[in-house]
Amino acid sequence: MARRSSAIPRYKRSRRNPRSWPRRIFGWIVKLVVAFFLISILWVLAYRFVNPPITVTMLGDVIAGRGAVRDWMPVGQMDRDMVRAAISAEDSKFCSHNGFDFEAIEDAMKRNASGGRIRGGSTISQQTAKTTFLWNGGGYARKGVEAWFTFLTEHLWGKRRIMEVYLNNAETGIGTYGVNAASERYYGHDASAMSPSEAARIAAVLPLPKKRGAVAPKGFTRRYGNTIAARIGVVARDGLDACVYKGIAAPVNKAPPPVSKKPRPLPGEEYENPKPLPPIENVVSELPPASIEPPPAERPQPSNTAETPPPAQQPEPPANQL
Repeated sequence: MARRSSAIPRYKRSRRNPRSWPRRIFGWIVKLVVAFFLISILWVLAYRFVNPPITVTMLGDVIAGRGAVRDWMPVGQMDRDMVRAAISAEDSKFCSHNGFDFEAIEDAMKRNASGGRIRGGSTISQQTAKTTFLWNGGGYARKGVEAWFTFLTEHLWGKRRIMEVYLNNAETGIGTYGVNAASERYYGHDASAMSPSEAARIAAVLPLPKKRGAVAPKGFTRRYGNTIAARIGVVARDGLDACVYKGIAAPVNKAPPPVSKKPRPLPGEEYENPKPLPPIENVVSELPPASIEPPPAERPQPSNTAETPPPAQQPEPPANQL
């Protein structure tokens, strides 16, 4: 006799109690956080060796139709005054902090709480993290992510790479990114040789690149640029940029090359025919005879009075008739 199975039929088995929805949601959140940390670490590590191809701000300018021009230049080839101008204008403690200047952040919070114009206390490391990996705006949520990327860049890149990416990704004008593209646009030469005033004017544009001009600045931008130019000597004297050139040879200061101003093209010049026109004599000779008009001297002169016929000539008498 066949032995009856004591097992419960498959269709009558009770399923295991599934996990509650809060636990599932918590599990997905943990997975997303772990994935974010892993992806961000790999992302920052890749940009240590590969130049960032594009940023969110560049993409916004491209979509808006303004374009995005950038000409990457290694910091070892860039004029040292440009590095000093950036440190004197944005972050005088760049070589001494670990990514965050807590005294500057505290001072900025006090100034903002007292009213008036809002100012930030971001370091160059924080600005590099924002311009390279994030976007403008976003409030405290973006600030928290910015702090994480700042921590990664400080520990995976180092000061020289941070300064290099900052000076090549920073917005320096409408549709212009990086100090090299700015120097070519404003001064007609690259950033390998710049005067202190040229470097200071570009550094003065960095906080508001779409509203400030580096060529013939006026008002606050001009005064701020003069202040930065005076601080460049202090940065050089105190060695506040030494961490950027640690382990490499610092570039030698060179005078900017003389630039000849090229004549600007006239409006509509691109529609002109580049082929010269033939001489007027050839054009006249090729026309049919009927179309050739007499010169103005040979044209009959109109008169308002009626023309009278010439008097009839009298016949001359014969010579032998007296």
